[in-house]
Amino acid sequence: MKTRFAFGLSAALLFAGVAHAQTAGQDQPSGDLVPPTSASDFTSGQLDSVLAGSWRSAHNKARDVYRHPKATLQFLGLQPDKTVIEITPGGGWYTEILAPLLRDNGHYIAAVSGGNGGEDKQDADALRAKFKADPAQYGKASVVIYNPKAPVFGPPGSADMVLTFRNVHNWTMAGNAEAMFKAFYTVLKTGGTLGVVDHRAAPGATLESSKGSGYLPTDYVIKLATDAGFKLDGQSEINANPKDTKNYPKGVWTLPPTLTLGDKDRDKYLAIGESDRMTLRFVKAGVNKAPATPAPTGTASH
Repeated sequence: MKTRFAFGLSAALLFAGVAHAQTAGQDQPSGDLVPPTSASDFTSGQLDSVLAGSWRSAHNKARDVYRHPKATLQFLGLQPDKTVIEITPGGGWYTEILAPLLRDNGHYIAAVSGGNGGEDKQDADALRAKFKADPAQYGKASVVIYNPKAPVFGPPGSADMVLTFRNVHNWTMAGNAEAMFKAFYTVLKTGGTLGVVDHRAAPGATLESSKGSGYLPTDYVIKLATDAGFKLDGQSEINANPKDTKNYPKGVWTLPPTLTLGDKDRDKYLAIGESDRMTLRFVKAGVNKAPATPAPTGTASH
């Protein structure tokens, strides 16, 4: 009796093992097994939820196809428990994504210039009004005003990440780009990340020939960062646009969303879409905190 019971138990266990192995084979990729939920998976799910959020305007959502926010933020290594400073967020396009994502476990800080009179004050007031009107999404977000001639974004070593989107060309034309990058370095923790997206000049273009157009040579932006002490940690083609010929009557502002020429050749410029952009990731000298799973379109530079 014991022998028959032992044989039956062994057979049952063997069958269960085979069934488990078959199930595991269906649920797991071939090769090394991976945890079912990683930090990057968690952030991916949160990003999907935030990008679909009802608080985002339809106008802003329509720009996702050009700005690739999910892939961009994954490549830059964003995590929801970090202190993130966005430099010059303008009307708050990325604010609508970053502040809700960081609300529960992190901290979103919008850094707005205090040096351009009414326009900068209008941006700061608009962001504060946005935060106050929807505390469920923006209740923990904050605004800091900085002096563009001597920028300070917070206590030294207080931020995990600094992000800026389509602003370096403005600082270059204003003559304060070097000071801005040095201030980024100061406010970041050792190992912290700087993410930069901006309009990319044609290969071989010089700074002098391109800066008035809103486009910048990639090597110039990289030098701004490395001169401030950063290490280039990755470049990505996430925000590339091969349709952008970069030779327009009113520079990059000829393209959407600005469409400076109004109705003149409007369909032509809408067909091109938004500008061709560099997407760069830097780290503050020290511990390398590059994302564990960069976006598949990224290429590492070390």
